[in-house]
Amino acid sequence: MTEPRLQLENITKRFPGCLANDQVNLNILPGEIHALLGENGAGKSTLVKMIYGLLKPDEGQMLWEGQAVDIDSPKTARHYGIGMVFQHFSLFNAMTVLENIAVGMDEAFDLKALEKRILNVSADYGLHIDPKKLIHDLSVGERQRVEIIRCLLQHPKLLIMDEPTSVLTPQEVDKLFVTLRRLSSEGVSILYISHKLDEIKTLCHRATILRGGQFIQEIDPTQETAASMAQLMVGQKIIPPKRQSNKTFEDDVIQVQHLSLKSSQPFGNDLKDINFTISQGEVLGIAGIAGNGQTELLSALSGEADTDVDTIIIHGRPSGNLPSNQRRMIGMAYVPEERLGHASVPDNALHENAFLSGYQAKKLHHRGFINFKKRNEYAQMVCDKYNVKHAGIGSAAKSLSGGNLQKFIVGREIEQGPSLLIAAQPTWGVDAGAAAAIHQSILDLAEKGSAVLVLSQDLDEIFEVCDSVCVIYEGTLSDAYPISDISREEIGLLMGGITTPEGGHNHVA
Repeated sequence: MTEPRLQLENITKRFPGCLANDQVNLNILPGEIHALLGENGAGKSTLVKMIYGLLKPDEGQMLWEGQAVDIDSPKTARHYGIGMVFQHFSLFNAMTVLENIAVGMDEAFDLKALEKRILNVSADYGLHIDPKKLIHDLSVGERQRVEIIRCLLQHPKLLIMDEPTSVLTPQEVDKLFVTLRRLSSEGVSILYISHKLDEIKTLCHRATILRGGQFIQEIDPTQETAASMAQLMVGQKIIPPKRQSNKTFEDDVIQVQHLSLKSSQPFGNDLKDINFTISQGEVLGIAGIAGNGQTELLSALSGEADTDVDTIIIHGRPSGNLPSNQRRMIGMAYVPEERLGHASVPDNALHENAFLSGYQAKKLHHRGFINFKKRNEYAQMVCDKYNVKHAGIGSAAKSLSGGNLQKFIVGREIEQGPSLLIAAQPTWGVDAGAAAAIHQSILDLAEKGSAVLVLSQDLDEIFEVCDSVCVIYEGTLSDAYPISDISREEIGLLMGGITTPEGGHNHVA
C-alpha cells in the first residue's frame, strides 16, 4: 500500500468560544487530488492553516512521508514542499507582481530570471499577468492569479488550493485543471478546497467531508452527484432557488447611457460608451473575465468615481456626480467584489460593519448619536437570517471564514430593502447551501420590485438568477440578451471578444 504523503491524526484546534477542528483525521497520497469539503465554518481553512504552519494544533500529530513533523511556520512548510494558494490574498498592494512573488521566495534568485519564470509559468497555466503591474491596480481575479503563480514557482510536493477558481472563467478553470492533472501525474499531491461541487466531481480522486469541525465521511466524488455531496456537507437536502416565470418589468430604475470613464489605474481598462437599463423587478447579469473594466464600472456605479451627471440616471434623477452615501439615500445598496478591506473593515466588529452601510436605510442613528440597541439588533438579525457562523456580533470581520463574511455582507445590503442592488461576485467562496439562500434572497428582492445588477464570472450564477445578460470586454459592454436566448458557449465567445451573437439589445426591457 502506498504510504501517504501527508497524514493527520486526531487534529484538534480551539478558539475562544469555538471548537474549529475536533479530532480530525486526513491522509493524502502522492499524486492524489484530494478534496476537502464542508459548509462555511466547517473548519476547512483552520485545518489547512495548520498544515501550512500558520496555526498550531492543540492536539494530534502530523506525519509527512511517514515521519512526525512539527510545522511551526510557512517557511517550514515550504521546506517540506508544501505550498498554499489562499482564499484571502496575502499581497502587498503598493508592490508589483514581480516584487510580491520575490518576497515569497526562500531560495536565492535573480530578479530578471524570476520575471522570465513568471512569464513562462503564466503562459503555461493560462494565468496571464504582467509582472510589472502594481497589485492595487489588479482586479480580484488577477490577484488570485498572482497567488497561484507564486505558489507554483516553489515546485511543491503538496499544493493546497483554497477556492482557486472562485473568480476564474470556465475557460481559465479548464486550463488550470489541465495543469493540476499534469502536476498530479508527476506525483504532486493536491489538497483542493472548493464549493463548486461539479469541479470536485470532475477533478478529484477522493474527498473528505467536514461538518461542524468534525470528520464526517470519505467519499469517491466520481460516484456522487453535486446534490449528494452538498447534502453530506450541510446535513440536509439543498433547496434550489425558485424564480418567477413569465416576468414583466415595470418602470426603469437605473439608466446608464453613453458612460465613458478613463481608468484611474495605469494598466486598467477605460470604459467606452457603456449603455444599459434595469427595470423594476429585473435582474441583469454582467459576465466577463477579470480585468476587463469591471472595477471601473463598479466605481462609476457605486459613486466612488465621478462621471458626467447625465450618464447615470437613478429613479429619473441624473446621478453621475452623486457620491456613494447620496446614492444610498435614494435607494441603492452595494456589494463590492473584495469583501475584506472594501466591503468590510477587517478589524472592526460585525455590528460596526453593519452600521457603516446601513445607518441611513435602517435609521440606526438619531441626531448624530448611534442607536446601539437598533444597530446590534440589525447585525444580529443579518447573522441569524443568513446563518452567519460567528463568536458574537462583537467579533472582528476578519475572524470570520470567507464564506461567512460574504453571507454577512450580502445580507447586510439586501436587508436594507434597496430599490437598486449592485452585487459583485455575490456568492464568491460560499458553500452550496448558502449560495442557494443568497440567490433566493436576490430573486425575492427582485420580486418585490427592486432592480438588481449582478457582476459575476460564475456562469452558473448568471443563469440561476438573471433575466438578461451582457458581457464586458476591454471596457466595452455588449448588448443585453435574454437569458433564455443565449448559451454558455456564446457568452464564452463574447468574453473573449469574439463575434456578437444575434438577438441582443442595448436596453433591457
